[in-house]
Amino acid sequence: MNLNLANMLTMARVFAVPVIVVLLYIEHTYQTVIATYLATGLFILASLTDMADGYIARRQNLITNLGKFLDPLADKLLIGSVLIMLVELRWVPAWVVVVIICRELAVTGMRGVAADKGVVIAADHFGKLKTIVQSMALVPLMAHYPIFGFDPAPIGMMLLYLALALTVFSGGNYLYSFYKNWLQME
Repeated sequence: MNLNLANMLTMARVFAVPVIVVLLYIEHTYQTVIATYLATGLFILASLTDMADGYIARRQNLITNLGKFLDPLADKLLIGSVLIMLVELRWVPAWVVVVIICRELAVTGMRGVAADKGVVIAADHFGKLKTIVQSMALVPLMAHYPIFGFDPAPIGMMLLYLALALTVFSGGNYLYSFYKNWLQME
């Protein structure tokens, strides 16, 4: 296993997921604001590793098959887990999370089928933008509590609905790309 610096940052993101989930569970159980802020801070750090690992991998030519597998998996684990916990906390509507997770599963499945045929369906700009906006939406949604009279939750919801639109659009874009490649695979 090739655990270079970029892959270690990706693994750190994976290991942050259960800690964030536990902190949000503590918030759910004990209504402890500090747990929410700790979870939010850790989420921000984990999200920053997503940018850092890709930059380091490209810059230092450390791109590996392990990294290609782990990076999108880490993103899905981090964002999906937080979204599910926010549904449990009743801070976001479940239907939004269902649409986002179903899109992720569908795109992952399409990529798997294409890869089996030797075709790579790479992340496009809309998919990358979707991930960024999802992460930006989750920060104020996780922080949730008013700070000095400012309520971050409405901004988080606005960004989440924007992320939802990007999720659906980019999913359709991947479906179209898969369909075009499928015609070539047959």
